Amino acid sequence: MGLFSNQLANVVEWEEYRDDVLFWKWNNDEIKKGSKLIIRQGQDAIFMFNGKVEGIFKDEGSYDIETQIVPFLSTLKGFKFGFNSGMRAEVLFINTKQFNIKWGTQKPVRLQAPGLPGGLPIRANGSFDVKVGDYLVFIEKIAGVKKQYSINEVRELMQSMLSGLLVRWISKVGQDIFNLQANMTEIENGVKSDLDMEFVKIGLSVVGFRIDEFSYPENITKRADQAAEYSMVGDMNRFQQVSMVDAMTSSNGNGGTRGSDMMNTMMGAQMGMMMGQQMMNNMNTMTQNNMQNQPVSGGGAIPKFCPECGTPTNGNKFCGNCGKKLG
Repeated sequence: MGLFSNQLANVVEWEEYRDDVLFWKWNNDEIKKGSKLIIRQGQDAIFMFNGKVEGIFKDEGSYDIETQIVPFLSTLKGFKFGFNSGMRAEVLFINTKQFNIKWGTQKPVRLQAPGLPGGLPIRANGSFDVKVGDYLVFIEKIAGVKKQYSINEVRELMQSMLSGLLVRWISKVGQDIFNLQANMTEIENGVKSDLDMEFVKIGLSVVGFRIDEFSYPENITKRADQAAEYSMVGDMNRFQQVSMVDAMTSSNGNGGTRGSDMMNTMMGAQMGMMMGQQMMNNMNTMTQNNMQNQPVSGGGAIPKFCPECGTPTNGNKFCGNCGKKLG
């Protein structure tokens, strides 16, 4: 009888473990007398009976279900195994690790920009960290109706919310849409907070959110680089003239597409000029701040930069650029 009884026993464990899955459901006909529960590192086991949580077990190891598990189950603590009958229960295995998930905007996010009724299209990418936070809510919303739940499904859920959150927080803190890196931390914190509020509803917790970079359309970025070059030599008028000529000559001669090509090129030129001008404004602001931090001339002390034009003085008593007396 003992040998036959052992043949009825089974092992309750996470079979075919996958590192990209948040939970896995063991769902056999019934748990037999003599069965074992195996909990591995990074796993929690949740016993359920008739859809209700009976017990949560978090310590890794191998346990005899009859003597070490059943006595701790809420309504099944008095359950007695029979020779031919076992305990009908589901066991959910929760992956307790913190998942780092890469993300990228599926479509460009359009931000309001002067001269562009349709907005400035940008893309972004980065990563976020998520883990199962509330077991009961997670079971009610997700695990109760699914066999398993992967990080790809979490990513899809997050990306469905991402565009709106980026627009919201960039609009709230990003006054300069051509220099979003300057407000990166505040944008990240805002998006993380809003994402976590949504994920809590399904029992998940967002513990980190990062933006690796923002990217602009290639034609606009190219124009911005050109505009910055012309700005540095003080010839923005020339750049504007060149941009208009490019716009008029860039069409491929296919009739119906000529106007569209010209519009796109002029749009890129316009946004490029704006970005280039903003770059120069940022540079000028930095230069002015540096000049303000320099010691004021007088009393024999020669400043490092001319307070009139900002040219390095190299220790001279007169500015080599504007001729201002320095000491």
